[in-house]
This record gives sequence, C-alpha cells and structure tokens, in this order.
Amino acid sequence: MDKSKRLFIKSKRSFRRRLPPIQSGDRIDYRNISLISRFISQQGKILSRRVNRLTLKQQRLITIAIKQARILSLLPFRQKAKRFERRQSTARTVGLRTRNN
Repeated sequence: MDKSKRLFIKSKRSFRRRLPPIQSGDRIDYRNISLISRFISQQGKILSRRVNRLTLKQQRLITIAIKQARILSLLPFRQKAKRFERRQSTARTVGLRTRNN
C-alpha cells in the first residue's frame, strides 16, 4: 500500500484512553447512587454497554441496581422533560377552535 493511501485510512484505535467506569473497589449496589447515576442518560434511560464501556456482568448488575433504586424511589423513572411554551394562536388555528358542533 502506498504511503499516500495510508494517510486516509483512519485508525480504529482511539487516542484518548479513559479510565474504566467502575473501579475495583466500587460496589455495584442500589444504594450507591453516585455510581449508578453515571450510567443513566439525561432522559433517565439506562445507557448501553457500548457507551458505558462495561463488561456484560457489570452491565447486568448496573441494570438491576438501577431498577431496584427506581422501585425504592431513590432514582426517578423519568427525568423532567422540557416544557413547551404556548405561543399566541394564529388566525388559522383560532378559526378551528371557535367552531362549535
């Protein structure tokens, strides 16, 4: 392969190495809210294994812990969604609303 062609091939390896999300001393438990909350998205969904960079066993334990914490109301099931502001109704929608059948 030419040197010129090698320049355009992207490396699959990331140059940034992150620390593993769960340290060896961390205990995966429903009471450890600070650990569990790292694996939940802003909408309140459980993040996938690929995003979390967890092993299968760790992901299972995290999922169980999150579900237990939700049931015991230590974590919310859903995060508060953005509330949409009401705009002034336009002439087109005003005519539809005023119709009485």
